[in-house]
Amino acid sequence: MPVLTAGKELVVLSCGGLLHRPELIELAETHGGRIHVPTGALLGLDAVAAAAEGEITSVKMVTRKPLKGLQGAPFLKEQGISIDQIAERTLVFSGSAREAIKGFPANLNVAVALSLAGIGPDRTMLEIWADPEITRNMHTITVESDAAMFSMSIENIPTDNPKTGRITAQSVSALVRKLSAPLRVGT
Repeated sequence: MPVLTAGKELVVLSCGGLLHRPELIELAETHGGRIHVPTGALLGLDAVAAAAEGEITSVKMVTRKPLKGLQGAPFLKEQGISIDQIAERTLVFSGSAREAIKGFPANLNVAVALSLAGIGPDRTMLEIWADPEITRNMHTITVESDAAMFSMSIENIPTDNPKTGRITAQSVSALVRKLSAPLRVGT
């Protein structure tokens, strides 16, 4: 990738792709480039990254999505789950962040960002619930470590694309502004 071989900075919005292309991280390291992953639809990634300086014993994320936000997910098609048939809150996936991004590539980059800040995509556990009663994307994260135990919840107002929240775009703007700011707040 030319931007990384030139030692430049790259902002990655769909960080799930990094799990399939680990050579990009090596390329950045070799050439002095940097890959930035915005916080996106989550909160508290600074706390997760700080906890990862010690020992994190578990990270669990529970995501609830409106039915429209899960339309077309490959995992649901593979499992024969019809979103249109769901009438009450239903657990549609339970597994690791690595497994989730394969089955929900347009929905769960947040889980990958969480895993990269913490204990990795194989140990970050995730539940995905389809919920016909909600209109927002909802994420609750629970972290246990040797330094702290904490949980965080956020409800994101969707954009015109029901798979993502408005705060995701604002997160990218904040990251870009932070890159050249004289004062940088946060880890």
